[in-house]
Amino acid sequence: MMKKALSGAIILLFSLFSVYPILYVVSVSLRGDNAFQSRSLEIFTSSSTISNFVKLFIETDFLIWMRNSLLISAVTTLMGLTLAATSAYALSRYRFRGRNFMLFALLATQMFPATMLLLPFYIILSHLKLIDSFWGLFIIYSSTALPFCVWQMKAYYDTIPRELEEAALLDGCSVWQIFYRIILPISSPALVITALFSFMTSWSEYVIAAVVLQDPELYTLPLGLKSFQASLGTQWGLYAAGALIVSIPVLILFIGISRYLVSGLTMGSVKG
Repeated sequence: MMKKALSGAIILLFSLFSVYPILYVVSVSLRGDNAFQSRSLEIFTSSSTISNFVKLFIETDFLIWMRNSLLISAVTTLMGLTLAATSAYALSRYRFRGRNFMLFALLATQMFPATMLLLPFYIILSHLKLIDSFWGLFIIYSSTALPFCVWQMKAYYDTIPRELEEAALLDGCSVWQIFYRIILPISSPALVITALFSFMTSWSEYVIAAVVLQDPELYTLPLGLKSFQASLGTQWGLYAAGALIVSIPVLILFIGISRYLVSGLTMGSVKG
């Protein structure tokens, strides 16, 4: 009993350490002064107001940044999920010349951070005239997330018994029908993780977007929030309000797929 009480106390302590910074950001977003220079630890004060949120939506281009980020993240997720699901299935089920080298090459790309590839990416996009274009970001984000997604999907496909596909072939199903009607539903946990990784790759990324995009109308949320920083000061209230709103889509996404993350591992007719 003592061990359980001690464990609960430790978990509660670490939870408080984790939650307080979030509550403090909430406090900064509700204050009109520069709260980061305040020594007070109060979360809510008598002067708390939602004026920063109102100003964020009315006086800034926050909605444009949000639209751009949602579009880029949605397209990147769709591209990453489609390419990873199909290519990983081919690598898992078929044997062809160069297969092992391809798998090694995909793995080797993970040893280099995306920032190291900025110069070659920029040169390629310049030749393709995709600088200052969403398509440039689609290509970069999808290509940087794809190796991990392919390996993850392949590892999951490898656990699916081939007998399931052989039985479907005997029933008259085509290869496409087997993949679409049998393999993909069974692979829902891996598909969810792949989609989540692809989404997070592009949602909060700043460095690549800052290099590719120069037009303020094309700014994503990280670029837009960065504009609240100036050489003589920072609008911390707007910054905090924007940071809270930016976290909402991610929170909704995690809540929406939680049932797949938790219970999806038990899905499938023959998985143990």
